[in-house]
This record gives sequence, C-alpha cells and structure tokens, in this order.
Amino acid sequence: MVEDLEGDWHQLRVLDTRAQQESAIVLDDALRDLLRRVGPSVAMPAAEVEAGLRTPEAALTLLHRMRQRVTEGSRRMSDALHRMYRLRDQGDLDGARQQMRDLLAVEVVPYYRELAQGQLADLD
Repeated sequence: MVEDLEGDWHQLRVLDTRAQQESAIVLDDALRDLLRRVGPSVAMPAAEVEAGLRTPEAALTLLHRMRQRVTEGSRRMSDALHRMYRLRDQGDLDGARQQMRDLLAVEVVPYYRELAQGQLADLD
C-alpha cells in the first residue's frame, strides 16, 4: 500500500513539475486514472476530482492542488516530528504529544494523519 502511494505521489510530482514548466498537460486516460487514484489519498472528494477532469485546465489545477497537499502535509509532518523528538528527548512528553495533536488538528492527508496517530500512540 505505502509503495503504491509513494509511486503515485512521485508520478504526481513529476507530472506537476512538467505541467508547470509547459503550462499544459494532456488529459488522457492515464492521467485521469492517476488523479482518481490519488484523490482519496489526499482527502479530495470524488466529486471534486471528477470536476477537475472536465478540461485540461481544470486537470492542471487539480494536479497542482494534489501535489500541494502532499508537499505541505509532508512539511508539516516533518516539522512536527522534529519538535516532538526534541521535546521527548528533553523529557517533555506532554509537549511532545501536543505536537502530534496540533498536527492532527490541521492535517487532512490520511497517510500523514495515520503517522501522527501512530506517533501519539507510541508516546502513550
């Protein structure tokens, strides 16, 4: 599951980078399939994904928004983990737990939510 997710997210990054450079994408079946697969992994409702598949311009916007969710979620997760480990190592378990609670309050990407919940459970 994680390998599939990482592969899809990598493909998303590559396509978004290329699309941003070229200011266009080809809305073919492969791209439609990828965006439909990735949608749930970045907490985008199916209706929002389908709306983004109507035109190449809408697909370009959707692709970029999906990539942003992955990138921003990764950054938030990394920053929160760094703070959590620092606080844990200083003996402040309540502060460490709070880092994961704060992350869970804003994070929408299910994978990052699962990671944060796992870290929180490990601290208990």
